[in-house]
Amino acid sequence: MGTQLDSEKFSCSICLDLLRDPVTLPCGHSYCMSCIETHWDGQDWWRIYNCPQCRQTFSPRPVLRKNTMLAELVEELEKTGLQAAPPDGSYAGPGDVACDVCTGRKLKALKSCLVCLVSYCQQHLQPHNEVAQLKKHKLVEPTVHLQENLCSRHGEVMKIFCCTDQQCICYLCSMEEHKGHKTVSASAERTERQNGLGESRKKIQQRIQDTEKDLKVLQEEVEAINRSADGAVENSEKIFSELLCLLEKRRSDVKQLIRSQQEAEVSRAKELEEKLKQEIAELRRKDAELEQLSHTENHTHFLHSYPSLSHLSGQWTQLPSTDIRPLRHFQDVTAALTEFRNKLQGVLSEEWTKISLTATVPDVLLPQPEPKTRNEFLQYSHQITLDPNTANTQLLLSEGNRKVTSISGYSNADHPHRFTEHWQVLSRESLTGRRYWEVEWKGWGASIAVAYQDVSRTGKESQFGLNDKSWRLWCDKNGYKFRHNSEKTFIPGPVSSRIGVYLDHRAGVLSFYSVSETMTLLHRLQTTFTQPLHAGIYLYGLFGFGSSAEFCELK
Repeated sequence: MGTQLDSEKFSCSICLDLLRDPVTLPCGHSYCMSCIETHWDGQDWWRIYNCPQCRQTFSPRPVLRKNTMLAELVEELEKTGLQAAPPDGSYAGPGDVACDVCTGRKLKALKSCLVCLVSYCQQHLQPHNEVAQLKKHKLVEPTVHLQENLCSRHGEVMKIFCCTDQQCICYLCSMEEHKGHKTVSASAERTERQNGLGESRKKIQQRIQDTEKDLKVLQEEVEAINRSADGAVENSEKIFSELLCLLEKRRSDVKQLIRSQQEAEVSRAKELEEKLKQEIAELRRKDAELEQLSHTENHTHFLHSYPSLSHLSGQWTQLPSTDIRPLRHFQDVTAALTEFRNKLQGVLSEEWTKISLTATVPDVLLPQPEPKTRNEFLQYSHQITLDPNTANTQLLLSEGNRKVTSISGYSNADHPHRFTEHWQVLSRESLTGRRYWEVEWKGWGASIAVAYQDVSRTGKESQFGLNDKSWRLWCDKNGYKFRHNSEKTFIPGPVSSRIGVYLDHRAGVLSFYSVSETMTLLHRLQTTFTQPLHAGIYLYGLFGFGSSAEFCELK
């Protein structure tokens, strides 16, 4: 232990290795000649040189001479093979604050001095713990931002805060460009702002607690949703399996019924076929006898045989024809199955609307902001096609059922879902969640609408906007009108042939926009939607032949 202490006494406090070419300063501290020369080279611009340990200053720069006696002692110490180097873990690595005094391989800084603006390792920090004047310096945890405390103009420590310009300055700055400004000490300003920082932290911490509660509720809700969804999927798989088994059984029964009827009909046809063949053979035999009689030259034989053959031929030709009733080709079975399929599709469509509504997940998610620009709206663009089974008979669908045109005298087959009195049509797709689409209209005018699937198909009140199950924006060259449940609202705004529709079903938001080079909000509705919606088009029916509306393809 004594030898170790001796080795530390003969170590340079700058490089922390044994002294090389030791020199002793007037204050009595010794250093490697190269270490202290390098240290002082960095102070040439001050013209004041100090001791790294006791901070005693010298001016002019002392002339250094090798301390022969100390050099011999160090040489003797080196012969023992002992070193004063610290363990590897003490050296500064990437991300560490290095000691500014160390030369060569630098040690980690233990503290930084806000007065000296220097970071010190444990060895070089010792004078700040021993020298009375240095004990007054402000020591902080090691930091790499010490130079931020120096004024870039005067090189002085910035201890003053200018309230006028809201910046830290040095004393010389306060006497020059900041003269007359309201100033306080940087420490006083820090104290005041520290109090404000505390209040801000309280608010942030409270917000963190509230958000963590919301997060916990959300996580619990997600777990509940997953459990419920797993159970619903399992039950739906079971129900659909039962439905498929039932359909498969009915399919098998129909197939067996058709085949049984086929076998019976074919068997009856075969019997008739055999009877007809026998009748043809007998007739041909009798015909041959008559032909033979007609060629006989024996008049007596001819007259003798003629009465019996003549009577026989009359008997055959006067027999009623064979009763061949029409064979069944099973078109009635196909027709019945087609009708069954259509009814089943109708039932499935209606029930699906109920299923999709009841399957809506409770709104536990955080609200999302509404889009502002067209590009943001296009994120929710949705391809819409029209359902031919709902189109009025005076409407013609084209462009893959994206376009509807009013055509005088055009007629569609009857369908229970078809609008009978008003020239309107609904989309095939049901709309939930967030959706955006655009409609281009031409002609006298058009209504861009949304409606529930069960909106009335007959009567005056079936027109979009005249009931509580539909909402419509009427567009023509004179402007716009919004209508719901027969209540009318006149809307000013730039007339445009392209209308954008934004729907947030869960939030109950329905907005209509005039789309040109920019998007202009025409009308925004806030309500509660209780069912999935369908997009709709209504065309003016008095002089409106040739009016059209098309759902635009958005990319």
